[in-house]
Amino acid sequence: MPELTEEIKDALKGISMIKSATFMNGFLNIDLNRAMFANEVIKTINKEKETYAQEASKGKTICIDYSAPNIAKSFSVGHLRSTMIGNALKNIYRKLGYNVVGINHLGDWGTQFGKMIVAYRLWGNKELVEQNPITELQKLYVKFHEESEQNPSLEDDARAVFKSLEDNDEDVLSLWKYFREESLKEFMMMYELLNVSFDSYDGEAFFNDKMEPIVQMIEEKNLLVEDDGAMIVRLDPLPPALIKRRDGATLYITRDLAALFYRKKTYDFDQVLYVVGNEQKLHFEQLKAVTNLMGYDFDIKHVNFGLVLQDGKKMSTRQGKVVKLYDVIQEAIKEAKNQILAKNPNLENQESVAKAVGIGAIIFNDLKNDRNLEVDFNLSQMLAFEGQTGPYLQYSSVRIASILKNQTVLDSFDSSIYEGDLYFQLIKDLAQFNQVLTKAAEQNGPHVVSRYLLQLSSNFNQFYGQHKIIVEDEVTKQANLNLIRAIRYVLNEGMRLLGMTALEEM
Repeated sequence: MPELTEEIKDALKGISMIKSATFMNGFLNIDLNRAMFANEVIKTINKEKETYAQEASKGKTICIDYSAPNIAKSFSVGHLRSTMIGNALKNIYRKLGYNVVGINHLGDWGTQFGKMIVAYRLWGNKELVEQNPITELQKLYVKFHEESEQNPSLEDDARAVFKSLEDNDEDVLSLWKYFREESLKEFMMMYELLNVSFDSYDGEAFFNDKMEPIVQMIEEKNLLVEDDGAMIVRLDPLPPALIKRRDGATLYITRDLAALFYRKKTYDFDQVLYVVGNEQKLHFEQLKAVTNLMGYDFDIKHVNFGLVLQDGKKMSTRQGKVVKLYDVIQEAIKEAKNQILAKNPNLENQESVAKAVGIGAIIFNDLKNDRNLEVDFNLSQMLAFEGQTGPYLQYSSVRIASILKNQTVLDSFDSSIYEGDLYFQLIKDLAQFNQVLTKAAEQNGPHVVSRYLLQLSSNFNQFYGQHKIIVEDEVTKQANLNLIRAIRYVLNEGMRLLGMTALEEM
């Protein structure tokens, strides 16, 4: 062991950035040449700017299935987590050199459409539906459930209508298409607002003609068993996977299997991530188990997450009504504008700034939390300019922008200035950016990036409180300007990865 210790120390001696290396209590302590290390970090960031920490192509493809709202239902607060976690992971993986396919597996098929169509035919008013499609269709859906409690035969009618939809009945199909088109308009408006995009919008209906070959594959492998008229795959010790109902209608897992094989054939993925709530844990365990029994070892990961809560209660409904994400966002933008006007009444572009702050606050409130945990939704807290909030990050970036505004930053600087502890802490923070992104990908946890950005902002603001940036000594001033410019590049890029917008003023 002593020989190995000396060998390691000798090897490290040849690295100019290492000042000294000592072994103590079984640990190797390395003392860096701070000035040299800082010089390398700052020069790299100021040269690469927002591409800092961007990795070369890994030649690997990841499919990420996220958002997936249901057609003919409003985009609710419940859809926010999947949408924002998935979007952030897509950005992070792309930054790390992966080819990423963002998939919105729209909930555009299933027995709920049987219910919707029955309700529309019985109680629907075409004029009202055309004026406000989603709201009216949701009212009809609620009415169906109320009426079916008194008249259970409505459920049978709905199943029959859905079966005729699966059999391509033209009248039923045209209604379904209308519901889908109107819903997509609302969804696209939401995605534009949230700055979220997808590479594929192939929903459940897209896989209608792709399920039977999968069922045949399962049958050929002697995995399909009849159980009380239904077709199942036994997955002991897990509950069996229901592949076909007694009436021959297919189920959610059959569709997910068809989607999985289609994605493998189309994108040749190395891994597929499903960003879906904790309650779907069993479903994805079954999906993985069925594919394994079929002889395929696909790398499937369920990126689960907790609920959105308000005052300790599930926030998907308020007084029995679905909480529409659009309404919540408008509320956040309005509140953000009030705060901005109080702080900076003469600010130009108030509307666009309020929009960026309001939406950024909602996104960051979600992504700062470990995805496994529930998220507390409190607008006034998340819009605060201090604390663990989106506006705090945006304000830190704006503070740097205002310092840099009328300054000339030279590319040459004296890196010995960075040897002080507060300076060097910021240098270490900046150097960790790539490591942070790698850890976030390993955990499929955007919160790792969020917490890093909070730490970087906090350390910058501490530094700002103790050091005057614009000083008379030109050498110190240039070192300061180069440092804060590098901080802003990383801060802004980190916010972009989370789906937030950096600002020049606020």
